[in-house]
Formats: sequence, C-alpha cells, structure tokens
Amino acid sequence: MTASIPQLPLRDELFLLGHNDDTGQPHIHRQALALGMAGAVLTDLFLAGRIALDDNEDARPGGRRLWLRLDRPVGDLIADTAITSVRYANPAPTLRGWLTWFADDLYERTRAGLHAGGILHRTSRRRLGGLARTEVYLATDTKWAVVARSRLRYLAAGREPPDNHTAALAGLVAVLGLATHLCLDDTNAVSRQLRAIAEQHHRPVRDITAAVEAAVGDLATAAYR
Repeated sequence: MTASIPQLPLRDELFLLGHNDDTGQPHIHRQALALGMAGAVLTDLFLAGRIALDDNEDARPGGRRLWLRLDRPVGDLIADTAITSVRYANPAPTLRGWLTWFADDLYERTRAGLHAGGILHRTSRRRLGGLARTEVYLATDTKWAVVARSRLRYLAAGREPPDNHTAALAGLVAVLGLATHLCLDDTNAVSRQLRAIAEQHHRPVRDITAAVEAAVGDLATAAYR
C-alpha cells in the first residue's frame, strides 16, 4: 500500500496526523503542533544532508547551534526558506531559538501548501445552531493520514524495521502526545514504544525531538500562568 503513494515531508504528515480526519479540528494546540512541524522541517533537512548541529557535546539539546552542511535548495518552499534562514543568521541560531522562531506561522504556511497541492480542501461548517459559520480544511483523500498511521502502527508492533523518516515521525508523534490518535488499544505502551524507537536515531534527530518536547512544555507552562 505504501509503495504506490509518494512520501510526504515529515511536517505534512505531522500536520495530517495532528488533525481529526472527519472534522479537521486539531488534536492539540496549534502552536504546539507548529513546534513539532518546525522540528520535522529541521529533521528532513538533516536527513537530506543540508543542516547539521554543532559538535558541542556538553550543550543541552536545545542549545546546540545550527549550521549548513550543504547550501543547496531541496525544491520545497518551506524547507528552502529554512535553509536560507540558517544561511543568513549571525550568529548561528541555537536549535531551541530557531524552532520557536520558525514555528511562528508554520501552521498556516503548511496548511496553505497542502491546500495548494490538493491534499486539503477548504469547506465551511455551521455551528451554534447555524448562527455561525467557520471554515475548516479537510483531507481531500484520507489515504495520506492512513498510510502515515499505518507505518507507525507497524513500527510500534515490530512488524516493520524503522527507516529514518518513520523513526523521526515516531519520536515527534510521541512527544506531542499524538499516539492516542493512532487508533490503537494501549496508547501508553504505544507511546513508550515509539519513543524507544526514536531513541535509536541519530543524535541530532534525538536532540531536535528533545528540543521540540521542551519548547512544547514551555508553551503549556505559559498557558497556565
């Protein structure tokens, strides 16, 4: 099933997994999801050999700095914007600082890209007894989210070896608390399994995921003040 469907960027898969297929409503706070998607953009660039983290082994994950390994576009508007932002940053941005900055309007940019690509379509729904109308974005075809969820389910069940892309997705899904929406029975066990798989990844990917988790935690703390 997965072989015939092109693989979306990590941020797009995370966006789709972060929403209810039927209502288009996000499962978590939009800005928390955007932080996860910023981490996904950076992870894709690391896996593509474009971005690297400095070698400061003593720095906390979020304190490591970004630099360009290969200054060449990948042909994706959002990813290439990320490359440009690192190219012109002076001094080199910290991982945590970059994630927070890049996530600012990433939710809207990702949604617009999925809409322009025909993966999402916009519709309106009435609420409050028909007195109010809201616009929602729904998947044109649920296959994209279904395939991503299936890969994570197979991974959690040990039915597939973890490729770099899916292992990175597993880590982001786990730290964002999206494992409860994979339609599996023991979501706590699944979340632990996804985290364990993500912990086997390259250290820079683990550091990106850890920085996302810390930033989301700060967002939640600020919301309760």
